[in-house]
Amino acid sequence: MASEEDLISLAVVGALSGVAYWSSNYYIPALGELFIKAHLFGRDLNKSSDAKVPEALGVVAGMVFLVTRILYLVVSSISELAFNYELKRFSHDESAVHAIALMLFLGFADDVLNLKWRHKIVLSTLASFPLVTSFPGSTKVIFPKPVRGVLGTEFDVGILYYIYMSMLAVFCTNAINILAGVNGLEAGQTIVIAASVLAFNLVECFVYGNAVDQHLFSIFLFLPFIAVTAALLKHNWYPSRVFVGDTFCYFAGMTFAAAGILGIFSKTLLLFFIPQVLNFLYSVPQLFHIIPCPRHRMPRVNAQGLLGMSFTEFNPDELGGLGRLIVNVVRMFRLAHVEKIDDGKRLRMNNLTLINFVLYVLGPVHEQSLTIILLFIQLLGTCMAFAIRYPLAWMFY
Repeated sequence: MASEEDLISLAVVGALSGVAYWSSNYYIPALGELFIKAHLFGRDLNKSSDAKVPEALGVVAGMVFLVTRILYLVVSSISELAFNYELKRFSHDESAVHAIALMLFLGFADDVLNLKWRHKIVLSTLASFPLVTSFPGSTKVIFPKPVRGVLGTEFDVGILYYIYMSMLAVFCTNAINILAGVNGLEAGQTIVIAASVLAFNLVECFVYGNAVDQHLFSIFLFLPFIAVTAALLKHNWYPSRVFVGDTFCYFAGMTFAAAGILGIFSKTLLLFFIPQVLNFLYSVPQLFHIIPCPRHRMPRVNAQGLLGMSFTEFNPDELGGLGRLIVNVVRMFRLAHVEKIDDGKRLRMNNLTLINFVLYVLGPVHEQSLTIILLFIQLLGTCMAFAIRYPLAWMFY
């Protein structure tokens, strides 16, 4: 179980997280005008206003987070020197900070330079190396009870586990980025996932007493992370006064990856990304250009001020065999809205994102209501994750 030293250290992190929230809440709007002057702004395509909205303000939240982590190390050193009392420290603190800082830089570079996808994938993989090389756990996987008589209890997958962790980091840094496009969604889903993972770590640490140091490390990461994200969400909520940018999505994703990999619960971490996994699988035909993918797949506002589906148009005869098969499956199982246009020569299909699927099922809704619905889906994913992690896991492991 957690010691007195752990609890005091946790209190210090909590106090610094409060400062992090206040700092982010102050500097995000304060620096917005500077971003506009530097031509880092966008216009909300779903609003009638043509006002400039500062872009990439996630970099402010990310910088405050990193400064908070550094301040904790400073406070720890002062406590040790002045009072001969050592606060909790972790051997892989630096690895986490390096990976998150690299990803924050990559995200800001993407917002400024609009990097190509192949560059982002390569750089995301490189940014995961500090985490993978510092992984403190085992590369063995445990088989479920029903197959242990045939396969045994465990199997060491070796280097394949390191490849899996690197791929996890790349997935986390892009999963939030492709489930975006309405005010408050990026920061909102991040808050729900982070709060869910924090709850999991608190249960493991203070209820079951499992791997206390590993889960404390994750808790120490998520308290200031939730604080800066909450401040960002306040200004990004409908109607958004700032855009979070790819900077925030990459920073958030790498923070999740750092906690999951170095806290040794990477497989459990994926459970809290169920909506993002479903969105990725639904988006695969367009992400890999099997079906035409426009630059922006976000929903579109109609004459009544409600958000409706966005579409892609194509000639099915120009698709490859796999593309035609996917279109037929989508039509057969009614997984998307597909209609004929131009006298039946071309098809119009909604863009394959979870956001458009919700609009396909429910019809046009107000932007704020759409964000709330999507966050509710995220919360349902959390409930499913806890059900899989505890009742079902105990049946098989």
